[in-house]
Amino acid sequence: MKKSVFVLAAASVLTLSIQAALAQDKAAAPPPAWQQGRPAALADSKLAPNAGKNTETPASEIPIDKLKLPKGFKAEIWATGMVGGRAMAFSDSGKKIYVGTRGIGRVYEVTDAGDKRTVRVVVDKLTQPSGVAFQGGSLYVMAIDKVLRYDGIEANPAVQPVDLTAKFNLPKEQHHNWKYLAFGPDKKLYVPFGGPCNICEPPSKEYAQLRRYNADGSGMEVIATGIRNTQGFDWHPKTGEIWFTDHGRDWLGDNGPEDELNRIDKAGNFYGFPYCHAKGIPDPDIKKKDACKDVTLPVTTMGPHAAVMGVKFYTGDMFPKDYQGAMFIARKGSWNRSKKFGYDVVSVRPSADGKSAKISPFLTGFMDPKENTFWGRPAYIAQMKDGSLLVSDEQLGAIYRISYGAPKK
Repeated sequence: MKKSVFVLAAASVLTLSIQAALAQDKAAAPPPAWQQGRPAALADSKLAPNAGKNTETPASEIPIDKLKLPKGFKAEIWATGMVGGRAMAFSDSGKKIYVGTRGIGRVYEVTDAGDKRTVRVVVDKLTQPSGVAFQGGSLYVMAIDKVLRYDGIEANPAVQPVDLTAKFNLPKEQHHNWKYLAFGPDKKLYVPFGGPCNICEPPSKEYAQLRRYNADGSGMEVIATGIRNTQGFDWHPKTGEIWFTDHGRDWLGDNGPEDELNRIDKAGNFYGFPYCHAKGIPDPDIKKKDACKDVTLPVTTMGPHAAVMGVKFYTGDMFPKDYQGAMFIARKGSWNRSKKFGYDVVSVRPSADGKSAKISPFLTGFMDPKENTFWGRPAYIAQMKDGSLLVSDEQLGAIYRISYGAPKK
């Protein structure tokens, strides 16, 4: 009897010890990545990333009539069913478009039959495969830890991918390493690797940079550093220079640091992260003497916590002439701000010398500023052969087509 009592008591002590250890481990667990850098004064803040809508939204539930455009422009629902859809890449024929995602782990193929679109899943269960690009008959997909190439996929939907992961030397950290991909005029593949934190000294030199590779993953070059989190870039149609957006850091208040629009006028530029932000704001947490010295400052800032995403220089002939050479930039919208900001697409007209730019509203109506609510989050922009634009809405998994017809006099 005494032995049984002793055994039971020992078991109870062991159970309590395990529970206490588990509770201690749980208490010591690091905060989620988005809370990193939050000051103690904001410990009770209710601000948090906006939750995605990870279910399909039918066209009948999309309030397309709320969207506003300049006179003569029209928005229509072009495709639905791409839950979490972000970046878009046209096939060589232009009849198919491939759409990456983050949280849901899929890449979609949208087939344009003229009067309707059909959608299928190319690949599923990847880790944030937001990066898609198409060149020479092949689709390139890049996730956090995977690079896949689908050769001849437009004609052969069942083609198995070639795994190129080992060739690209991907950093292991996940935060800010969901990627936007694009092939440049030089036929090289351009890939950003963000800072793996809200604000920190990167753990190694492989972060906070923009690289380019040969299409097979060889010949890697770092062309710019100090980039916190670029999710979009494009090449100026005349100068060939890269213009890219960059997200400002969080938890320094509602009004900044603002997101950025930058220009790479020469390889090797340093854009400030983590020491210097926006138009020359030294970071209060990661301190460095002369923090903004030798930093290439942005051409313009894009608003506080705007989540600037896709960039597209307009080269079509459907829109009025004053849009020729202008950029369209999607601002997906803020979360680290008490009063929401962004949730729109703006037109940006750079000066002739590329040292300044004028920002104008273009596509609005995704947000209700009076109620401080939103229903859609524009993320990326693609230009169709007829000169119209496609805009992806990550929140509703839809693509909208923007066209223009001269207003009747």
